[in-house]
Amino acid sequence: MRKLNIGLSEEQRQGVIELLNKDLSDAYLLLIKTKKYHWDVTGPQFRTLHQLWEEQYQALTESVDSIAERVRTLGGYPVGTAEGFLKMASIKEHAGDVPAATDMVANLVEDHEQIIRNLRDHVDQSSEKFSDEGTADFLTALMEAHEEMAWMLRSFIEGESVVSDGNKTNTKIKTPVGV
Repeated sequence: MRKLNIGLSEEQRQGVIELLNKDLSDAYLLLIKTKKYHWDVTGPQFRTLHQLWEEQYQALTESVDSIAERVRTLGGYPVGTAEGFLKMASIKEHAGDVPAATDMVANLVEDHEQIIRNLRDHVDQSSEKFSDEGTADFLTALMEAHEEMAWMLRSFIEGESVVSDGNKTNTKIKTPVGV
C-alpha cells in the first residue's frame, strides 16, 4: 500500500480519524433515533413531525456517508458496526421508550445540541492540534447543519410571540411540562 502524502503526518491523520469516527457514531445513532421517531410519532402533530423527521433523517443519511468518506479520504476506516457506534457515541439510545411527540422533539434537540458541542471541540482540535484545516472546514459545515436541525426542532416546542420587526412581545407561549 502506498503511503499517503497529503501534508499530514500519520499521527495527525489518526487523531482526526478518531474524531471523525466519534462524529460518525453520533450521527448514526441520531439517524436511527430520528427514523424511529418518524415511525412512532402520534397525535395532532403527526403529519408535521413525520415530514420534518423524514427530511432530517435523509440529511443525516447523507451526513453519515460524508463522514465515512472523509475518514477514507484520510486513509482510515470508518466505524461500521452497531457495537462500534454504541461504544464511540456520546449520545444515548432510548431503547424501548416511545415518548410523547413533544418529548421526542426535546430528546432530538438534546442530541443535536450534544453533537454541536462535540463538533465545536472537534473543529478546534482538527485545526489547532492536528493542523487539518480541511477536516475543520468539513466539521464546521456539519455543525451548521446540526444547528439548523436543532433550531427547527426547538421552534416546534418553544415559542414566543414576536412582532413583524422580530422583537419579542411580553406574551410567552408555555412549553409543555417536561420539555
